[in-house]
Amino acid sequence: MSRMALGTQAISGEAVSEAQPTDNLSTGDLAELMAAFTEVTTKLEKTHGQLRSEVGRLNAELHQANEALQRSRRLAALGEMAAGISHEIRNPLGSIRLYANMLIEDLGDLPEQQQVVEKIGRAVRGLDEIVGDVLTFAREMKTHPHPCDSSALIDSALEMCCADLHHTQILRQDLETDSFELMCDPTLIQQALVNVLRNASEANRVGGGKQIAISVEPCTLESCDQPTQGYVFSICDQGDGIPEQVIERMFNPFFTTRATGTGLGLAIVHRIIDAHRGKVEVRNNGSESQDQVAGACVELYLPKAQPVVVAQSDRALGDGEIVVKPQHRAVHIHGVS
Repeated sequence: MSRMALGTQAISGEAVSEAQPTDNLSTGDLAELMAAFTEVTTKLEKTHGQLRSEVGRLNAELHQANEALQRSRRLAALGEMAAGISHEIRNPLGSIRLYANMLIEDLGDLPEQQQVVEKIGRAVRGLDEIVGDVLTFAREMKTHPHPCDSSALIDSALEMCCADLHHTQILRQDLETDSFELMCDPTLIQQALVNVLRNASEANRVGGGKQIAISVEPCTLESCDQPTQGYVFSICDQGDGIPEQVIERMFNPFFTTRATGTGLGLAIVHRIIDAHRGKVEVRNNGSESQDQVAGACVELYLPKAQPVVVAQSDRALGDGEIVVKPQHRAVHIHGVS
């Protein structure tokens, strides 16, 4: 083998055997040199392509991380402001509710006036619920995970919002399979399911839908570290679907397309799922012209087990308590199928 061929193979990282060098370059040596050069060039081009792909992936991850950091800072400032305002509002609301209850007792002989005061009391309760939503969104999210049954979580959520679903047919697709056990905070996950169910019910009311389909099944969550096993709760309505410009903003706090409401319901859902190291995906089901039922589907992805990660806190934590600072991961959006 020629010296040039040996050198070319050495550059490519291949092991070469000892050979006696020759002073003359024959036609066979030239062909061998060209073949080795072509092989090295191909390997270099392949390596270069892999490096460019890796750099592109890392740049995309860095861009997403920077966006998430900026969004987290903006939401933290917004949450602090909202919490301060909410506390200032809740104090006078308590006084109004107390005086309204006293008036209801004093106006026992005047039913018409009593009804007016009862309306005041109901309005105060509505305002107090809004303040409660704001405080729930603003406060630090703490989870207490322990083994939970998936069907039991859905049962509890349906019971909690039965008043909103009395005209809706519920299709429990999770009953077709065995129930699954996962580690989560049942109170928070129930709240997330209730908020999504109420949103689906409102979409049905506006769009004339009659059914809400609920399912849960195993899945694999892709992450930067490694894929993890988990479960996905899917809640699909039969409304008009969600416009793309709304999908991009629907999990932002205080954003709503309704005439009433705070726009915090889905933002709280995102906070809860994020605290469980999960993710939220939203997609439109399609259209009736495509032989599909129109509407939207919200999918809540939860890992099967929660990592033992505890953030620093000013107080001692209880057994099994995990404190998660809001990270506000990007919501994964699927386009219209």
